Amino acid sequence: MKKQFSTSWKKSKQPRKQRKYLANAPIHLRKKFLSVHLSKELRQKYSTRNVPIRKGDKIKILRGKYKGKQGKITNVKYKISKVCVEGIQVKKQDGSKADIKLEPSNLQIVELNLEDIGRKKMFFQASSKEDEKKQDKKEFQIEKEKEKTKHLNQTNKHKELIKEKKK
Repeated sequence: MKKQFSTSWKKSKQPRKQRKYLANAPIHLRKKFLSVHLSKELRQKYSTRNVPIRKGDKIKILRGKYKGKQGKITNVKYKISKVCVEGIQVKKQDGSKADIKLEPSNLQIVELNLEDIGRKKMFFQASSKEDEKKQDKKEFQIEKEKEKTKHLNQTNKHKELIKEKKK
């Protein structure tokens, strides 16, 4: 097995290879590994299941000692694939406090930080495309119904003509 990271690597069932892929991935690709599920409301609104996490996002903790607590992301550590949350700290022996680094898979985004223009565009383009698809689908159904009624009208007229000819 090679020591360097390969972008052409597809998949493996072997956990050691999966761990090696994650451990050797460059930082610009690790951002995708830090994707977090959206809450049901956000999932419906933006029609996407998960999003790479960012500083300022409001999250809810789903697993572990701090389950059910909410807070804002204060720090995202791409190198170790961990996230620090505001207010989730542990008291050290010397009396100082240290942030607890959480696994992103145990979190859920409750509120997105849309201050960045690029991130805002990403969500609103996706939702507008979804709206366009829905509208196109509705228009297609309306056209189909019009064609059906037109066809029914033509067949009814044809039947009436046949009845008149018989008389």
